[in-house]
Amino acid sequence: MEPELGVAVVGFGWMGRVHAQAYARVPHHFADARPLRLVSVADDVPGRAEAAARRYGFEESTADWRSLVGDPRVRAVSITTPNFLHREMGSAFAAAGQHIWIEKPVGLTAADARAIVGDIQVTVGFNYRHAPAVEKARGIIADGGIGTVTHARFRFLSDYAAHPDGALSWRFERARGGNGVLGDLGAHGVDLVRHLLGEIDSLVADTAIFIPERPRPTTATAGHQRAAGEPGPVENDDYFGSLLRMVSGARVTLDCSRVAVGEQNSYGFEIHGTTGALFWDFRRMGELGVGTGRSYQDEPVRTVYVGPADGDFGAFQPGAGIPLSFDDLKVIEAARFLRSVTDNQPYGPSLTDAIRAAEALDAMEQSAASGRWVTLPR
Repeated sequence: MEPELGVAVVGFGWMGRVHAQAYARVPHHFADARPLRLVSVADDVPGRAEAAARRYGFEESTADWRSLVGDPRVRAVSITTPNFLHREMGSAFAAAGQHIWIEKPVGLTAADARAIVGDIQVTVGFNYRHAPAVEKARGIIADGGIGTVTHARFRFLSDYAAHPDGALSWRFERARGGNGVLGDLGAHGVDLVRHLLGEIDSLVADTAIFIPERPRPTTATAGHQRAAGEPGPVENDDYFGSLLRMVSGARVTLDCSRVAVGEQNSYGFEIHGTTGALFWDFRRMGELGVGTGRSYQDEPVRTVYVGPADGDFGAFQPGAGIPLSFDDLKVIEAARFLRSVTDNQPYGPSLTDAIRAAEALDAMEQSAASGRWVTLPR
């Protein structure tokens, strides 16, 4: 049996907890997964790391993530901290030869993502591509099941910041949260577009801040809680819409909002080809709308329930129609990260994927400022 892989989690807000739970569940679903041990958890909020260690079974805790850099017990690290810390942390652990599972968008810009350099495996938290229905859609497209893709619509709409009393946390500050909804939801959208349809050639975009001020929090925040402090300015975008020209010639619209009243995690896509179409909604994750054939007009669309033959569905459920969850997608992500470390080759979204997504987001900011189309680097 392979030796246990020592792992640490840096940052223990909601996503840190998700990573810890995913590590614990990997052997429940993937019998051949490499065994691991939870060595340490780091968080600088007083008491948070100690509580996490007790609850989730870490051997120890620390308030200083730097103490884990180069620690021979820690061969792999989850980085689940705010965006502005990704570059410093990722670069330090990479230079020390420690493998990284890092949440998107991997810094504030493409330059931040490129700064993480080392002979290591890097898995990035683009979890939606692991949904079995998304993987099924990718296979149908690759096999020509809907002909040549002509156009598509991708959406990532949420109301998590729709309340005007939502705390002015790091997410709304340019220096710590970067470009706002672009990095938060847009990174996922761009990754799904690339994963399913290939590379983006050029784009044009528009952005907006709809809630210009929010109350400053008086204590440490977690999630999207409200506050009642003095108002401060929102420095990054609540919304963006973009038109994409793909290298393949397909046209795509991508719109993302964190202030979409009436929308709760409304993520998904509609992809149209010359002979068919595909439809997916994250909130009905196990369903894929499929229209294939040669009718062209009045083509029927059927609902297909993914099953054990699709992606990693079979690691969780024995038959179609039993839904998976968001946390299940993170278990898949964790398992593929551990496999990447063991085999020394990527089995999921890599640092290259994060860089390409960040380049698209940087281009969207440029386009919104100039009002012009921007061509992406090849």
